[in-house]
Amino acid sequence: MKVEIKIPSMGESISEATISRIIKASGSVVRRDEEVLELETDKVNQVLYAPQAGQLSLSVKVGDTVKIGQLVGTVDTDVQAPAAPVAQITKPEVKAEVKPAPVSTGPSARKMASDFIAEIKTPQTVPAPVKQPSPPPASGERKRMSSLRRTIAQKLVEVKNTTAMLTTFNEVDMTRIMEIRAKEQEDFQARYGVKLGFMSFFIKSAVAALKAFPDVHAYIEGEDMVAFPNYDIGVAVSTEKGLMVPVVRKCDTASFGEIEKQIVAYGKKAREGGISIDELRGGCFTITNGGTFGSLLSTPILNPPQSAILGMHAIVKRPIALNDQVVIRPMMYLALSYDHRIIDGKEAVQFLVHMKENLEDPTRLLLDL
Repeated sequence: MKVEIKIPSMGESISEATISRIIKASGSVVRRDEEVLELETDKVNQVLYAPQAGQLSLSVKVGDTVKIGQLVGTVDTDVQAPAAPVAQITKPEVKAEVKPAPVSTGPSARKMASDFIAEIKTPQTVPAPVKQPSPPPASGERKRMSSLRRTIAQKLVEVKNTTAMLTTFNEVDMTRIMEIRAKEQEDFQARYGVKLGFMSFFIKSAVAALKAFPDVHAYIEGEDMVAFPNYDIGVAVSTEKGLMVPVVRKCDTASFGEIEKQIVAYGKKAREGGISIDELRGGCFTITNGGTFGSLLSTPILNPPQSAILGMHAIVKRPIALNDQVVIRPMMYLALSYDHRIIDGKEAVQFLVHMKENLEDPTRLLLDL
């Protein structure tokens, strides 16, 4: 029996995809739920799996564009996996013995002294050097950009060309947050099943700052400034295919545990290529953490149509002045990139200072300060 393989639905706005990789060649025998091929869209990547065990037959190749619901192959369940071939023993090849050519000892092999003197007095013609062909120009490996990578590139250039983007910087003392994490980590994990990370503190601080500065919580549409209807925060996740920004929902009402659980689930989905279109929609603000890769300072780029994005960086112990004393503290640089068309510099600086104050004294978050 032949079981059909069709292109599944991947979201309301997606009507087609590109075959980016053939994982199992046509004609090979596959197991049930084994990866067969990979699809690319301008939003997400998705892997197709074998619906049954049997012999795979594909009617598409890498680079083909396919429609949702299109038949791309079958699995013949009547074909069983072939037995492993028996290894054959080959005899080593015996090479014929090559004898060295005899060395001539006749008169032609010797020169007399007079002949040698006459030879060196005769002008010798120096042969022209043989011109070696020039090597071909070096050519690096060429590979096709994925649909996701092309979309990311297009959006980044669009942001640079269509917004008045500026960045303001500050630093935050992470002492209190690190103390809370160390003290509450065990109870937090027992209750929620995930670790208490840094991101939930930053998301809660961002929500408080967005409430205090409404223009940061808005975007430009034509000649209007439109306020976002929610406090859904995008969290940038790096994958082998590119950067994705799944959106953590209802951050104004969700608990720290609920936020951390959403982040862990999105990270797993992103690495496995299982992020859906709906999970990437609707964010009003984005947070990206280059510190996980060791970045000390950077300028994040806006995630349209949002008007601001926060960049987190590495936590580094540095000497700072505190109460007229030099002390060592775990410090992090923060970067807020914003669209100057809608957000004034004063607002942007105050927004970042508001976040800094809440992060350095997280009890303020309980009082909605």
